[in-house]
Amino acid sequence: MQQKQPTIVALVPARSGSKRVPDKNIRRLSGHPLLGYSITAALESGIFSDVIVSTDSPCYRDIALYYEAEVPSLRPAPLSGDRSPDIDWVSHTLQQLQRDGRKPDCFSILRPTSPFRSAGMIRRAWQQFLSAQGIDSLRAVEKCRQHPGKMWVVQEKSMAPLLPFSFAGGQPWHSSQHPSLPEVYVQNASLEIAWSRVVFDQNSISGERLMPFFTQGHEGFDLNSEYDWGLAEHLAANGAAQLPSIFIPPYPESFTNYA
Repeated sequence: MQQKQPTIVALVPARSGSKRVPDKNIRRLSGHPLLGYSITAALESGIFSDVIVSTDSPCYRDIALYYEAEVPSLRPAPLSGDRSPDIDWVSHTLQQLQRDGRKPDCFSILRPTSPFRSAGMIRRAWQQFLSAQGIDSLRAVEKCRQHPGKMWVVQEKSMAPLLPFSFAGGQPWHSSQHPSLPEVYVQNASLEIAWSRVVFDQNSISGERLMPFFTQGHEGFDLNSEYDWGLAEHLAANGAAQLPSIFIPPYPESFTNYA
């Protein structure tokens, strides 16, 4: 008898209080609010029972609904600060779904700031997650562009290596050639998948046993500064990176509350 495949829900976080780039989650990229691309990729992937946007803003809610996501309720203000941990809003959302009679086995966090994430990438990550044994979660990573072995912590007029490691011969990492250093990966914001049980049993969005998902090309590109926006617009305009195709007109600009 074939084993039943676990169910999974997409969670798209879109709070309204961004400071580095105001209203970044609904700022327009190639005509559409940024939020629309993550919703579209999630729907197109075909793996999710529900695509849920978690937001504290009525304006963001209306945009999410326009792009055919669900917004069961607005996120409470105490869960929407710039220092609010992810576990708070994830737990709040999953508990709300349970009260509605929906109990997904897994969840995936798809942050709007990764607009070049495709439906194919989501499906690829889901298959890798399903094929793994004994893990709590999967998280997108990419190779570090700047190796942390060459980084320093500065305190007044002195400094110390961030990673005070050395090789067997005693050569410290910061004095070693790059080809001799071990490969190090950094997480990006494009995708996370986890079993829902880790939220309820461990009060965590990732648990203790994580597996890597290696993003390719611009899949893990993250927009968090004005420089990022300019680069994203350039990549999209010249075809160097592909945004998910949205086949409905852009959300009317007159209905948004940002410049």
